[in-house]
Amino acid sequence: MCGIFGAVSLTGAPLKHPDCIASMAAALAHRGPDGERIVGHERARLGARRLAIMDLTTGDQPFQNPDRSIWMVCNGEIYNARELRDAGVRAGYPFRSTGDIETIVPLYERLGPDGIARLEGMFGLAIWDDRRQRLILARDRAGEKPLFWVQAEGELRFASEVQALLAYPDQRRRLDSKAAALYGALGYVPAPLTMLEGISKVEPAHVLVADRTGVSLHRYWDPAQVAARRSRLDSPATLQGVLLRAVERELMSDVPVGVFTSGGLDSSLLAAASARVMAGEKIHTYSVKFLDRGYDESSYAEAVTHDIRTVHHVVTADEAALERAFETVTHALAEPIGDPAILPTYLLAETAREHVKVVLSGEGADELFGGYPTYLGHTAALAYLRLPRALRRAFRWAVERWPASTGKVTLEFLLKQFVTAAELPWLERHLSWFGAMGPNQAGGARGAGEARGGGPIADVACRLTTFPRTDPLNRILWLDFLTYLPDNLLVKVDRGTMLASIEARAPYLDREVMELVLPAPSELKVHGFTTKAILKEAAVGLVPRTVIRRRKRGLSVPVARWLNAGLAPLADRYLAAPRLFKNAPTPRLLAEHRSGRRNNARKLWPLLMAELWAERWDVDTEP
Repeated sequence: MCGIFGAVSLTGAPLKHPDCIASMAAALAHRGPDGERIVGHERARLGARRLAIMDLTTGDQPFQNPDRSIWMVCNGEIYNARELRDAGVRAGYPFRSTGDIETIVPLYERLGPDGIARLEGMFGLAIWDDRRQRLILARDRAGEKPLFWVQAEGELRFASEVQALLAYPDQRRRLDSKAAALYGALGYVPAPLTMLEGISKVEPAHVLVADRTGVSLHRYWDPAQVAARRSRLDSPATLQGVLLRAVERELMSDVPVGVFTSGGLDSSLLAAASARVMAGEKIHTYSVKFLDRGYDESSYAEAVTHDIRTVHHVVTADEAALERAFETVTHALAEPIGDPAILPTYLLAETAREHVKVVLSGEGADELFGGYPTYLGHTAALAYLRLPRALRRAFRWAVERWPASTGKVTLEFLLKQFVTAAELPWLERHLSWFGAMGPNQAGGARGAGEARGGGPIADVACRLTTFPRTDPLNRILWLDFLTYLPDNLLVKVDRGTMLASIEARAPYLDREVMELVLPAPSELKVHGFTTKAILKEAAVGLVPRTVIRRRKRGLSVPVARWLNAGLAPLADRYLAAPRLFKNAPTPRLLAEHRSGRRNNARKLWPLLMAELWAERWDVDTEP
């Protein structure tokens, strides 16, 4: 695990700003506090900041082949490294390390860019082929690890985080209006866009090839093709076996490993699986404790970990700790993170760093197995629409007059969300429920957000074009797997943990798990009003039944009250007259929130993060 960075000339000319490579390294120091190394010449330079997890003594990157014509850096872990190493040894490759990452070099020598499809793991990687003057960038299938790139004056620059690309004096900081409109609607920016014009994300499961002829991108793993396969998920026992194998693979480490726990099903299952795989070894678990009882679930996590017999640590997220995390996140990250759960994620990682360097986390389970209440909402909407219009109008009138609550996922909040969008088409309904401002309220940043690409609904809808149409609920799950998961949840976890210099792994996103679950019919996932139905069955015998029966609540932060208390002056300053979303009804939303008429925290928080980001990084927001 590390932060990777570099710049290559695609014209053969010397790099224009070679001294900026050191600045890129400095910008990524938090991703790799255990060392730094850069290789290259006047036309190409690659480097890595290292977080030592595998092969602690000989695993320094970049790796080069014996004649130094191929250079490679990789952020992540390769879980099938043993098989790749055996193939490299048979081919006569002289490995200099004993870890997982160097195995990519002989794989590329044998197969070129096509070899990326042979990798199992989570990764953002770069390969410079000096003989062919060719750069390869690639990202893992689910998008666990980030990778950004930009073309500038005949050069291609890349990095694990955006701030490393901003180290260049010729890098413009101009707001991308389409990305901003999507962020306002969704609370995140779907790949390949970023909030800055010209800077792009490598999309999950994609390979980028750049040389003198130009830049090309292709997909090496297609979730639509996987989703169209015949389902092999025939029993809970089959699923349990696959999950245990995934956890065993992802416990691969030469340093201690922990698990983030909430007391819910996903994380409890990971902790139990880890304890089974590593029988007799100490498993460290970490949960967050909020002083607001309505948000605190630490007692559930403690009960589960007592049953599993882990070494459990409770991290208190009081107002002072959250403020410290808020300052760290808003100062360090050159992209706005609209999910407030990044704050407790950082606090958990900060504590975990005292004991471990790797943690397992439950991302991906909700999107694969249908865990969000929103999925039940779509089922309920079908019944709601069968009611007479007058009855629906009366019900909505009553719900809208229910006093607002600032608690965590209250019935009042859920019902108000439901009636607001229940009568919309399914995609618009889903984006309204699941997004930030929603597709109809966000307004264009600088008034131009709809000018390119047809707006959020059209942009999101096109991502499902090649997926099967026979299972409507599965299409909603697949949409969240393609967008919300990689561009919101995995961003939150990667940045929150790496700010504290630890690595997070998501076993639910193991390829074997994904390929088993993606094609499975939705009734195995959401059965009646039971979410994650087959995952709950697979958990029997591993976790207590009380955990299996618990209603999902998720990791959320009491920002509704915080916006009216400690953050009120900041919210007033930035949201009364926002720079980015001038056409959005932000002042009205803030006034409603202040008066207690409606809990608008989910809409206001991402906008506040965007405004703070634009000021911190001196972003040009003018037309």
